Amino acid sequence: MNSFRHRPFGLPVLAVLMIAAAGCSSADDAPSAAVPSPGGAVATLCDRLDRVLPTKVDKLGRQDPEPASPLTAGWGGDPAIILRCGVERPAKMADAEADGVDVNGVGWLLEQESDNSFRFTTTLRKAYVEVTIPAGRTADGMAPLVSLAPAIKKAIPEGIAD
Repeated sequence: MNSFRHRPFGLPVLAVLMIAAAGCSSADDAPSAAVPSPGGAVATLCDRLDRVLPTKVDKLGRQDPEPASPLTAGWGGDPAIILRCGVERPAKMADAEADGVDVNGVGWLLEQESDNSFRFTTTLRKAYVEVTIPAGRTADGMAPLVSLAPAIKKAIPEGIAD
């Protein structure tokens, strides 16, 4: 009779372990992004940006990367468009020959990566916002930046980031 008393205890523990394992496997499907660690003023601006970001970018639904943070956002799936707010100033910004573009009133430093993805970082804003467009999503050019420009203009004031 003692063994009967232990079975009900063992089954709930097994069920909890199975649910935990299932929860871990679903997170593996989410994109991932390194979370920046800006100072307080920039973090406040990034939090403001997170609240006004669009639900769709270039017709792709929002799917934030892991780990969850108001400093990162994502759209699409695999491969995802990733936004990181509060990143460090890219060294390439010191290069007078660096490529830049203006999209709907937001200036961007343009960097093509070795895997043919593009990394864009805002210029002349109080916080650096980085958007990575994977090679598999570059066919629409800068359409993602068009979708993001209104939110960036609303949340991140013009100026020089500290």
